[in-house]
Amino acid sequence: VQEDFEEHADNVKKLTTSPSNEDLLILYGLYKQATVWPVTTSRPGMFSMKERAKWDAWKAVEGKSTDEAMSDYITKVKQLLEAEAAAAST
Repeated sequence: VQEDFEEHADNVKKLTTSPSNEDLLILYGLYKQATVWPVTTSRPGMFSMKERAKWDAWKAVEGKSTDEAMSDYITKVKQLLEAEAAAAST
């Protein structure tokens, strides 16, 4: 799973269109859960909107094991790549 995870972490950088903010937050939370696990910082203040959203995305997947987070990350990247390929073929 680790090698597949690292490959998909590289593949997400090859997307030609930027994922939505929602998708980016999902990817961020799963990536952090897979690589850092668990949330190790306190929630940023309300004036740090971007950092707070990222922290919330990570906190939302806090209960996942490293392997679960990696698998979910891989699935999400595959979905994004397939959606981009489908859009390019139309």
